Amino acid sequence: MRVLLVEDEQAMVGVLRSGLVRHDMVVDDVASLAEADAALCDDIYDVVVLDRRLPDGDGLSLIKSLRANGNVVPVLVLTAKGDLIDRVAGLDSGADDYLGKPFAFEELLARLRAIMRRPANVQADIVSIGRMSFDFTHREAHVDGVHLRMPRRELLVVEALMRRMGRMVLRETLMEAVFGINDDIQSNALDTHISRARRKLTDANAGVVISGIRGVGYLLRETA
Repeated sequence: MRVLLVEDEQAMVGVLRSGLVRHDMVVDDVASLAEADAALCDDIYDVVVLDRRLPDGDGLSLIKSLRANGNVVPVLVLTAKGDLIDRVAGLDSGADDYLGKPFAFEELLARLRAIMRRPANVQADIVSIGRMSFDFTHREAHVDGVHLRMPRRELLVVEALMRRMGRMVLRETLMEAVFGINDDIQSNALDTHISRARRKLTDANAGVVISGIRGVGYLLRETA
């Protein structure tokens, strides 16, 4: 899951970023509405976590702008403005969920998982191909019911390919799913993670293969 975090309080950014990354999410953070708008124009995100009190305005204005332009990216508002009237305003503006500060991090994670289970994102919690199944809720891969252990980056590769299995996924899309804009990325980093994921799937006899066209993209397909 790739998350755009729109928050200007650096202490909060640090807490949220470290917590989300620990749960295998790719996080980009920006501190203003203008930066958020630019990020959403340039990149694709699975969800936006949005504060309301930002230096250049109310975060709800970003949601209204997104929805007016047909952008349906899920938005979870995370803000100190948690009164009933504020929550109603947030949901009416087009937010998918609204959580007041202070909050329990476990609840934030649960709400993000719930958003990603909705039909616009993933049609099922668990998707299978070959002998492998992928649990999007818990972000786990299994082969014949046995947990397939993978480092975070390799797991993000498999998740991105499973979301679009049988279709070519462009390199740019995979890069966005696996790396954040602030990550220090070597030129061959994506290919390295894909190669390692491919080897693990083969060793586990998962019944799937990651195929690719060099310089274009990759797809996950069932082996004959």
